[in-house]
Amino acid sequence: MQALRTAATGMAAQQLNVEVISNNIANMNTVGFKKQRAEFQDLLYQTLERAGAQSSDQGTVVPTGVQVGAGVKAGSTFRITTQGSMTSTGNQYDLAVQGRGFFQVLMPSGETAYTRAGNFSVNDQGQLVTEDGYQVQPAITIPTDATSVSISKSGQVQAVTAGAPAPQTVGQLELAGFVNEAGLDAIGDNLFMESGASGAATTGVPGVAGFGNLLQGYTEASNVDAVSEISALIVAQRSYEMNSKVITTADDMLRTSSQLKT
Repeated sequence: MQALRTAATGMAAQQLNVEVISNNIANMNTVGFKKQRAEFQDLLYQTLERAGAQSSDQGTVVPTGVQVGAGVKAGSTFRITTQGSMTSTGNQYDLAVQGRGFFQVLMPSGETAYTRAGNFSVNDQGQLVTEDGYQVQPAITIPTDATSVSISKSGQVQAVTAGAPAPQTVGQLELAGFVNEAGLDAIGDNLFMESGASGAATTGVPGVAGFGNLLQGYTEASNVDAVSEISALIVAQRSYEMNSKVITTADDMLRTSSQLKT
């Protein structure tokens, strides 16, 4: 019975849906996290009677035909890149992007990764790095005798050193943008990699050419909304139960047919 296989695809789809939702909920407090949404597509149809087929010698045609669907499959897990709320941290090295753009990070492999998580710090050499020690690009080195650091909305980094009342510019941060941000390849650790779907990265100064501004002393919170995720979880659970009910019903029908006596 096709209904058994169709309902099984529905249960598998809702299992994936719950896994995506659970990952969203698990990352509610992850800095710069962008939630995902599972999207589905119907499978091929079995055509029992084709629409438009001639139904008589008089030239009449079948208006709708008969098609039976084979179930559902996962189409994609779409990443929603809406802005998260700003969270004050009091750390002078923390940065949040207000608007479009990603921070650039130099990976140990030499590749460039991208992130919205701006919870930065400095390493033993005074370099601005992520929490995993990956250097932020373009490279920023804070003087060892710096008493305070200021980062403007446009990404200009200035440091005040002991004995020099006037601040000195130590670097300029840039942001990266993509035609399709949802097409970036997530690799974990709040990092993304460029992919064929995202398009090539374009870089620019914050606040210029469509890039967002930087906000020092803040980080961007996750854009996960607890209420909507719990609501989606309930809907997915009910859908899973309904598909399981279809399997139970199909099994009862098969049991009934197997008990028929000739």
